Amino acid sequence: MAKNKPHINLVFIGHVDHGKSTTIGRLLFDSGNIDEQALRKLKEKAEELGKGGFEFAFVMDNLKEERERGVTIDLAHKKFETDKYYFTIIDAPGHKDFIKNMITGTSQADAAVLVVAANDGIMAQTKEHLFLSRTLGVQQLIIAVNKMDMKNYDQAVFNKIKDDMSTLMKTVGYDPAKMQFLPLASLPGDNVFKKTEKMSWWTGSSLVEAINNLTEPEKPTTLPLRMPIQDVYNITGIGVVPVGRIETGIMKVGQKVIATPGREGKGVPGEVKSIEMHHEQMQEAQPGDNVGISVRGFGKKDIARGDVIGPAENPPTVASEFTAQIVVLNHPSVITVGYTPVFHIHTAQIACQIIAIEKKLHPATGEVLQENPDFIKNGDAAIVKIKPVQPLVIEKQKDIPHMSRFAVRDSGATVAAGMCIDLVKKK
Repeated sequence: MAKNKPHINLVFIGHVDHGKSTTIGRLLFDSGNIDEQALRKLKEKAEELGKGGFEFAFVMDNLKEERERGVTIDLAHKKFETDKYYFTIIDAPGHKDFIKNMITGTSQADAAVLVVAANDGIMAQTKEHLFLSRTLGVQQLIIAVNKMDMKNYDQAVFNKIKDDMSTLMKTVGYDPAKMQFLPLASLPGDNVFKKTEKMSWWTGSSLVEAINNLTEPEKPTTLPLRMPIQDVYNITGIGVVPVGRIETGIMKVGQKVIATPGREGKGVPGEVKSIEMHHEQMQEAQPGDNVGISVRGFGKKDIARGDVIGPAENPPTVASEFTAQIVVLNHPSVITVGYTPVFHIHTAQIACQIIAIEKKLHPATGEVLQENPDFIKNGDAAIVKIKPVQPLVIEKQKDIPHMSRFAVRDSGATVAAGMCIDLVKKK
């Protein structure tokens, strides 16, 4: 039963054309999570659209307009079980969506499969996704070298990509010796769920074995309770029901809590009357649980998405300004003091102004390259001081890392990602 198995959020990342969706489709199909009939329908649809061979990617696409365009755009969540674990597979096809979703918590990934195509090798997005995974606290990686069929299953090709990736991983602070590497060809189905005769040189894991080798992430139950609010419902007979995911700590029925900043910015006190998950009442909720709670003392207008619920004795921190380490990913020109984009932090979206650029860092090693630079641009890492235009809950990386990460977005693009390293508490 899935409920009793340890749960792992697994995200598939990598360059846009390197076969992430096909790999997921193949994994789900060969493991019997999608039936022949469903696949046959997708195959017919694919051929009708002149996209034969694309049916595995279709498995992840339930969107009609997406099928017509033949590209994967949505963030799809699929369930997958092995004998050991219960996985939520997150396919993050759009580079920008991946970053946004990785950071805003709906899909905080415990582990990532980084797909690199054998015929293309390491691309700019491969590097960015690797760096982001590191910045966002993804501890475990599987490097899957896909499309080996396009390189005649050549061992030398795999070894070269493995070596290049290892070098790259060291520069961002991953230890390649602790990570899993494997070759595969997802379209024909080699080494995804089934072993293959075509790579007799490969004695290591298949993809399904590799994900089964992942270690269960430790739940941050000893940290203070933090539950960012995703939605607030008003339910007749129950009252105001905030819904969200417990990021850290434990929530118990009867517990005295506070939601900050709250409408007035002073925090809204309350008491947890009930906790519900998947339509079942629970006495307590743990990190990773998506719950709806009813709270005595919360009024409809008091709280909103982006507020955070915590214990009354240890309220979520409201910052008047904060210092962050960021990496610039995708800005059309340069970032200077005064720049005021939208920050996505847990479930909050708030405009924040960069009030100082303190240091420019080496993006891979973190060493200081320049003090007080005039500007930062794509590929740069930096320490910056930030002032939110309205009260905002954020925590220091060293205190509660899960509540310290953010994405910076501007006109539909993810400009930067980072984490809070210091803050000034709002008076």
